[in-house]
Amino acid sequence: MGEPLPYSDYIVFADESGDHGLDKIDPEFPMFALSFCMIEKAAYISSVVPAFQQFKFDFWGHDGVVLHEHEIRKRKGPFTLLLTNPDLRASFYERLNGLMADTPMSIVASVIDKVKLKAKYAQPSNPYEIALLFCMERLLGQLLAKGQSDRTVHVLFESRGKQEDADLELEFRRICANQRNWGWKQTDFTQIRFEPVFVKKAANATGLQLSDLTARPIALHYLRPDQSNRAYDTISTKLRAVKCFP
Repeated sequence: MGEPLPYSDYIVFADESGDHGLDKIDPEFPMFALSFCMIEKAAYISSVVPAFQQFKFDFWGHDGVVLHEHEIRKRKGPFTLLLTNPDLRASFYERLNGLMADTPMSIVASVIDKVKLKAKYAQPSNPYEIALLFCMERLLGQLLAKGQSDRTVHVLFESRGKQEDADLELEFRRICANQRNWGWKQTDFTQIRFEPVFVKKAANATGLQLSDLTARPIALHYLRPDQSNRAYDTISTKLRAVKCFP
């Protein structure tokens, strides 16, 4: 093996919304979305993480809470505090939206309409694998534009268990080895060394919570474009590329 490549100036956090199964599709949410949030490490260290920690200290008195979109929306777990006090609830959402707006991140995402996918293809590919390829293509372009060629870029995923992590890592590495290019489009992923990292939810990684908060609003925007979607409006200026398929 040659000398290891220098680390990138950027770190990437990935999360999804919806499930990638095609057997039983939820008619209320037939989408699968994958969101990649790219953040410059210097900003992540100096401003993003401290701002989210301050937010948690202000509302809970500690920073052990994991911000999870589903629990916030359902007001479960530590977010039951949003149930009874409307002033506190308004303050919470105002602060959270402000944090999302202030975070200097670039988002690339892919949204798969599972109903349309099944209708178009007799043997459709796994929606997660499709979305991963699309996100990796667009991430590569963003990183090259920022002068990150011949660097090691870490992409962090929330760990879903030993087998699921292994399956995802295998597909990730196939993409990075240029074994998943489609048709005429031949993307050279070897210009950057991508490394997947699987992190348990309990690690309380701020960046993974950020990406979790972006995935569903993006999916909802493409599912119901005329519906009010403040969370999407908050991050819309940070979207660099979104591939909706098919």
